Amino acid sequence: MSMPYKLLSLIASSCILFAPLARSQQEKQLPASRPEEIEWTWEVRPAHVNPTLPNVLLVGDSITRNYYPEVQRELSQAANVYLFATSTSVGDPRLPHQLAEFASLQHIDFQIVHFNNGMHGWTYSEAEYKQAFPSFLFALRGIAPQAHLIWASITPVKSETQPGPTNIRIEVRNDIAGSLIKAAGIPIDDQHELMTHHTDQYEDSVHFNTTGAIVQGQQVTKTIRLYLMKP
Repeated sequence: MSMPYKLLSLIASSCILFAPLARSQQEKQLPASRPEEIEWTWEVRPAHVNPTLPNVLLVGDSITRNYYPEVQRELSQAANVYLFATSTSVGDPRLPHQLAEFASLQHIDFQIVHFNNGMHGWTYSEAEYKQAFPSFLFALRGIAPQAHLIWASITPVKSETQPGPTNIRIEVRNDIAGSLIKAAGIPIDDQHELMTHHTDQYEDSVHFNTTGAIVQGQQVTKTIRLYLMKP
């Protein structure tokens, strides 16, 4: 037996009413914003959007920004690929707002969101990273409620700095995020494992050269293709 129309309307209204409340309660638990000396966001919309193709969003930082061109090239006939990259880290209460603003400007439905975050925000402890990661997932679900989410692990660095990045802290963050990701049933693109086999392809202490970025982009594309045909 179907629900009465008034009851369905009441449920829908309650969801609309309490969703912002849930978000605000999560954000109250986050630590205060700790800006970096240099901050940035980098957003890319396909030059020619094909309305017959699904929309894919890559979320991350400069690592993601570097492999984005390869993903866009490989999926040029299969999807419209968007990019939202930022230096704002999990733990910073501004990140959910940045994602929401980006989604509002694009105003489209994403079928797949491939995401990563963790190479910035080293003034946030791993305990704070763990505390804030659910709000990051909540924000991603908020901008793409019907999308397949895919998490990319944080890549290793060539040389370490204090307070970060260091490979030990990266591994801890990957373990934290990975446990939450698995609990949420979200598939994993293990970029960390991949790039441990390409340590000759760094262009600096953190980023990979063009060849390394292509290797990353190829694995991202392969992972995304698994979900492009799924409803």
